Amino acid sequence: MATSLQAGGHRRLPPWLRKRIPSSGDIEATRRLLAGLHLNTVCQSALCPNLGECFARRTATFMILGNTCTRNCRFCAVEHGRPQGVDRDEPERVAEAAWQLGLKHVVVTSVTRDDLPDGGAGHFAATIAALRAALPDAYIEVLTPDFRGDEGALAIVARAKPDIFNHNVETVPRLYPAVRPQADYRRSLQILKKMKELDPAIYTKSGLMVGLGETTDEVLQVMADLRSADCDILTIGQYLRPSPAHLEIKEFVTPETFAWYAEKGRGMGFLYVASAPFVRSSYHAAEFSEKVAAVGEKEGGA
Repeated sequence: MATSLQAGGHRRLPPWLRKRIPSSGDIEATRRLLAGLHLNTVCQSALCPNLGECFARRTATFMILGNTCTRNCRFCAVEHGRPQGVDRDEPERVAEAAWQLGLKHVVVTSVTRDDLPDGGAGHFAATIAALRAALPDAYIEVLTPDFRGDEGALAIVARAKPDIFNHNVETVPRLYPAVRPQADYRRSLQILKKMKELDPAIYTKSGLMVGLGETTDEVLQVMADLRSADCDILTIGQYLRPSPAHLEIKEFVTPETFAWYAEKGRGMGFLYVASAPFVRSSYHAAEFSEKVAAVGEKEGGA
């Protein structure tokens, strides 16, 4: 069943973008758990098309630091405006939810908090610490904003030692003024490069959307730029318009093109590339970490 979210207005969805919503009691159970602990997820706040599938599998991407973003990216459904204060008990509740869900791979993201001196880096570190205490064997992945390029904030996250540090470039640099007017492409690349310098043991990851009017050459250049920044993992997915107020879809990229991007990415040296229409930063993230860890172990033992 295609929703208005997936259809992007009145454009008719191609067959590969028609997604059935699973029927599972676990979907409501996951919703109740998150609501009971007063937690936000990017799945809900960003109107992710994979929500039903992920909640049915009892997985979710936690969104800390509230549900109001200080930036207003034209592709994103998360509310923007003036955020509330920081909830100091939130890290413990995230850890409790992850424990109750039995997660082996926990993904934590946040709204952008340009109003905070450290951009929320300390809250990320506190959440990582709480998760380590509750789930010592779990893989922990964080998807952070750019912290306005503040290397001190980045160092706070690095010292907390997540297993994967993710920061998305989102689109090609030519489209930044329309898609991410308050962000900076080179700054995002520098964030990824600096994290690898701070702790080479942390896997770095980034993602972008296609279908916004970019060319294949521009996508390949972004991929090359990410490898130059020593980025390990790449995700590429189809942009789907959250509402008529958001950016229009310029193109429905074919599965064959996504497969071609994946092949090119592997040839460039990414440890893992997930490239398909419904791929999102944290979609099946546990599978990414398992494969990346396997590659790393193989290379380490060579």
